[in-house]
Amino acid sequence: MKIAELLREEMVIPRLSGESKEEILAELTQAVAAGYSEIAPADLLEVLREREKLGSTAIGEGIAIPHGKLPTVKRVIGAFGRKPEGVNFDSLDGQPTRLFFLLVAPEDSAGAHLKALARVSRVLKSEELRGRVLAADSRAEIYRAILEEDGKY
Repeated sequence: MKIAELLREEMVIPRLSGESKEEILAELTQAVAAGYSEIAPADLLEVLREREKLGSTAIGEGIAIPHGKLPTVKRVIGAFGRKPEGVNFDSLDGQPTRLFFLLVAPEDSAGAHLKALARVSRVLKSEELRGRVLAADSRAEIYRAILEEDGKY
């Protein structure tokens, strides 16, 4: 599975405005719902909130991968957001979270969902990529950096 299969350029948000975990989740949810008519924003936000109750999806190094499943989606869908100054997302390392990759999968897609999570995690763990994404000036530059890093695997 390649990230290009999950993420469209218009689903990259170069500057998230949210100041809290809840606001970031809501902002990402609205962006995904605007781009995919089969996703109801309230349903997605509830799924993401429920997942966060199980444990933070902020995995450290400034990265969070909020994710969940909805019966209305037919394939794994992604969105990416950047908040250069970071927010408290209850990260495992206690540091501010600055890069957010939202994944939404069909309810019956355990394999695809796990593959997408693993792929995104692997790509975002690259310190070089994180630096490039944080320094990027545009949505296109962020998108290109993510796809180039993904192409290395």
